[in-house]
Amino acid sequence: MSASPQNILFVCTANICRSPMAERLMVHALGREEDPIGSLGVSSAGVAAYPGDPASENAVRALKKVGISLDDHRSQPVTAELLASSLAVFCMTESHRQLLNARFSPPSEHIHLMREFLPAETGREIPDPFGADLPSYEACRDSMVEAIPSILRYLKSIL
Repeated sequence: MSASPQNILFVCTANICRSPMAERLMVHALGREEDPIGSLGVSSAGVAAYPGDPASENAVRALKKVGISLDDHRSQPVTAELLASSLAVFCMTESHRQLLNARFSPPSEHIHLMREFLPAETGREIPDPFGADLPSYEACRDSMVEAIPSILRYLKSIL
């Protein structure tokens, strides 16, 4: 019997803006949780990522404003191994989820949108702030922070 996956994966396009911010925000949130949820690993990747790119300057700034560092982030593409080792995968947009399900077989039932577990009236997708100003990145960060409590509830329900 193989061990169950103990990692959470966040996915965006290039793995330099949204998913690295989500990864570090979730690491911060899990630091306040007891095991087993507190010991989950967290990573991020991109559906069109080049390996080794740093986080975008405004992503670094947006997280620095809340005391979280992205200075050491390096991008990586989504791989079958990353997906297989993930208890749950959280995408920024529906197109990311569709790409993963089309590219990797069989499709996983554990691929969700990051904002999927929020009340129905809230927006589900997190738009790409790449190339935008710092307030756009801060809005992106805040939409992720809003989603984290609902993700924690979901993770607790499946552990």
